[in-house]
Amino acid sequence: MTDLFTLEAEVRTDLGKGASRRLRHANKVPAILYGEGKEPISLTLEHKNVYRAQQEEAFYSQVLTLNVDGKPVECLLKDMQRHPYKQVVMHLDFIRIDAKHAVHTNAPIHFINEENITKLGATIAHHILEIAITCLPKDLPEFIEVDLVDMEVGQTIHLSDIKLPKGVTSDELAKGESHDQAVVTAKTPKVKADDAEADEIASEE
Repeated sequence: MTDLFTLEAEVRTDLGKGASRRLRHANKVPAILYGEGKEPISLTLEHKNVYRAQQEEAFYSQVLTLNVDGKPVECLLKDMQRHPYKQVVMHLDFIRIDAKHAVHTNAPIHFINEENITKLGATIAHHILEIAITCLPKDLPEFIEVDLVDMEVGQTIHLSDIKLPKGVTSDELAKGESHDQAVVTAKTPKVKADDAEADEIASEE
């Protein structure tokens, strides 16, 4: 996985839409690297390497290494543009990071043990699929696990109910209690029309 998230990059000086089209025709991906108070750098990466890496969920939340003309730079992916229907990555935005500086990013949520509540007839509604977090690069989680093993029908789990990894904080909760987002809800099973009618008759009798 470490090798997969280490990408070779070349500095490019030929800029503009025409230059980007030529790069894509040569199976390369234009990109930009910025952040940490340094000047942005325009880059070129091999499309086959980028395409393989972006198939991994962790590519979007983990620290990546760009070998920029042989010099390693640690960064995070901030944005990716894809072709609307072709399996082609069109452009990448990377932001530099420093081991001593906290980063703001999104961590995907992994919901586990959903079958414990769905077997009771409830349906699961996922309100968010990732959590905006702040932490040092060394504490960056690949994902955040939300265990539904003890969830009850009709219950909603909020951000404040989730135990985040050590050193990780929620950006939304840092804004105050009013930002305690709903994460997942176990909706009450729908009552069939015949059953509802039978209950109504029984109640009248």
